[in-house]
Amino acid sequence: MSVVSRLLLLAYFVEVGLVLLVVPWLPFWDRNYFLDLWPALAAVTRSNLVRGAVSGLGLINLWAAMAELATLFGLRSK
Repeated sequence: MSVVSRLLLLAYFVEVGLVLLVVPWLPFWDRNYFLDLWPALAAVTRSNLVRGAVSGLGLINLWAAMAELATLFGLRSK
């Protein structure tokens, strides 16, 4: 894999990780067109358990970004 591909993958992991970590706790999370269509789904997504699970996925993506960064700099064996 080339260096440019690894940098793009790193940027992707960081961006997705930060979005998944922060967005569930913003008011934007509750104002969703699809949640207005399905009130049962709205009740589930407003749960702190679901918000925490989505934030956990964000942490996993940030961890993957750090692993990719370590690989990029040769701190980890291939």
